[in-house]
Amino acid sequence: MTSTVVWGTGNVGRAAIRAVDARPALELSGVLVHEPAKHGRDAGDLAGLGHALGVTATTDVDAVLAAGPGAVVYAASGDLRPDEALDDVCRALRAGAVVVTPALYPLYDPRSAPPDFTDPVRAAIAEGGGSLFVSGVDPGWANDVLPLLVSGLGSRIDVVRCQEIFDYSTYDQEESVRHLVGMGHPMEYEPLMLAESVPTMVWGGQIRLLARALGVELGEIRETLERRALERDVSTAAMGDFAAGTQGAVRFEVQGIVDGDVRIVVEHVTRIHPSCAPDWPVPPGGGAGAHRVVIEGRPRIEVTVQATDEDGNHAAGGNATAVGRLVGAIEWLTAAEPGLYDALDVPLLPATGRLGRKQP
Repeated sequence: MTSTVVWGTGNVGRAAIRAVDARPALELSGVLVHEPAKHGRDAGDLAGLGHALGVTATTDVDAVLAAGPGAVVYAASGDLRPDEALDDVCRALRAGAVVVTPALYPLYDPRSAPPDFTDPVRAAIAEGGGSLFVSGVDPGWANDVLPLLVSGLGSRIDVVRCQEIFDYSTYDQEESVRHLVGMGHPMEYEPLMLAESVPTMVWGGQIRLLARALGVELGEIRETLERRALERDVSTAAMGDFAAGTQGAVRFEVQGIVDGDVRIVVEHVTRIHPSCAPDWPVPPGGGAGAHRVVIEGRPRIEVTVQATDEDGNHAAGGNATAVGRLVGAIEWLTAAEPGLYDALDVPLLPATGRLGRKQP
């Protein structure tokens, strides 16, 4: 069994603890937390499993890494702290661990990532002998392995479109929803996540990855953005009130241009309430979230995936599937040579040994 540490216990970390505990080939050996209030709590309690796992959370990074874990799931956010996240990941790599994480956006496609990211990672791998695989939490598989799999079913491929359609009122991260994305702010507010070039910084690597897999040369990457205001006051269960006239919905695309035409698209359609922008795409049946791949061509192919977790929450379900992709890669990575890997390198493995398996 591979001793595995989960670093961070927020939305991603909770799912990571459950994913590690569920895999027969992995053993949860440590949980790292930032908040002193979480120090000393059992991992099962933090993950909402309803039973203890016998692993106590700690803030002592040095002690956990000194124990020489075989793998680290780095679940701390890198949205507003990319340099710190990169430093943390390199610490784990120098300790010899296989590391999987969604936190380092530029490394979705390592071949196009800036040297500021790749050089420290490769140096840490050379020193410690670990490996790194980065995949998105939006979730990554919906923007790489799923569209590539589905694209192989068509005879003519015109456009590959990956959509996330999401009701942000179900997302347990109010700071990001209100301030990074701008929900509930006046329309003149300029949210960081929607600033020019930021969507390309986050999702451009996935566009480049798809282009490479599909054998086409990108001319450029473009962005589109639409924002809608709420027409009435709304109240949400998780984040309280949002006033009429403030931002209530966002739709943007990151587009891969091939020979002057839009050929590869990562699109996000997000709302704080279903009443806003009802003419934009919605999940089947009016649910709170969905991930969709549309292959425009012959035949036209559309695949929609909806996941729920933590009492039916779509945001938690999306996190869980993204984490499942990352944690599921650990076994393959531990058998591979040390290195920096991407989604085209790491296979999506079946749930071998887990069908019908009861967790204690």
